[in-house]
Parts: sequence; structure tokens; C-alpha cells
Amino acid sequence: MPLVGDRGLDETMRCVTADLIVRDAVPSDARACAAVYEGYVTDSAISFETDPPTVEEMARRIVTSQASHAWIVAEAAGDVVGYACATRHRERVAYRFACDVSVYLDPAWVGHGIGRRLYVALLSRLAAAGYRMACAGIALPNPASEALHRSLGFTDVGTYRRIGWKHGRWHDVLWLQLPLGGGGDPGVERIEPSP
Repeated sequence: MPLVGDRGLDETMRCVTADLIVRDAVPSDARACAAVYEGYVTDSAISFETDPPTVEEMARRIVTSQASHAWIVAEAAGDVVGYACATRHRERVAYRFACDVSVYLDPAWVGHGIGRRLYVALLSRLAAAGYRMACAGIALPNPASEALHRSLGFTDVGTYRRIGWKHGRWHDVLWLQLPLGGGGDPGVERIEPSP
């Protein structure tokens, strides 16, 4: 991003972040979302995928998520700089009121409150759609992600030890959850579209 006048990068990012647009994703966001996600796949154990998804696969994921859950992007100065999405938690029908959530940011935009803004928008849409529990799995160590989730009210529910093998070593995954509504009868029925 070009610097404006004598302002430093941090000041320029603060200005752009103030004008950040958080919106529902569309399939044409797939290229930008794939670019944001690629480093998490290739350079870290934050994602347990080993091959970055193609643009076509990312577009399919956006469409699938939008059909049953939600996918949100953050746009700064016309560029997608991060996204948050939700997917089915598990296949069994009794899990239909729970979902898994994730957030990914362009590394240059980490630490500017964008992850929080994305999650607030995502969680609001999920609650309005009748979901009652958001679940998040965090490959450890990842103190920034742990702090973000806990600051939003997610609570720890357990850690899978040595569950993922990536980059030549085992990784633990911490699971957290956040209630999205009351704990009683949901009062409505959720019928998930077929995968």
C-alpha cells in the first residue's frame, strides 16, 4: 500500500482501518481470500491443510458457507485484507445448531482490530440465523488467536493433544466455544442444505 505524504505505515493503516468495510463475501472474493489464506497453509500450522485451495475451491467454499452459515470479508482501500467464515461443526443432525468459526487476516493487517470486527459481524449473522454455539479450534501455540477468542467471550473446552502432524512435528489444538443464544429449546428448526 503506498504511503500518503509523510505519514508512516502505522498511521496510514489506522486511517484505512477507520474506513474498513466489513461485508458478506461473494464468489468474486475467492482470489483475494485464497491469497490471504495461502501463507497460513504453506508457512504455518495454523491451518492443517497442506495444499492451498485453488481460487475455484475457495469460491466453492464461499458459496457453500453462505448457503448455510456465513462468510464475511474485510475490505480496506478496495482490497480484501481478511475474512471470517463459519461451517458445519459435525455431520450428525443433533449438532445442527453449532458451527465452527475461523478468521484469517493478511499478516500486514494483524493487530489493527480487524479480526474482532470480522468476528462480531460473523457471530451476529450466525445468531440471527438461529445458531446457538460457535466453536473454534486453534492450533497451538497461537497466543494472538487465543487472546482474540477469549476477548470475545469464547471459553476453553479442551485440548486435543498431538492431533495434527504438519511441518515435521505434532501440534495440539485448543477448542473454545461461545454461546450465541439461550440454552433452552431453540424454538425453530434448522434444516441444513445437503453438502
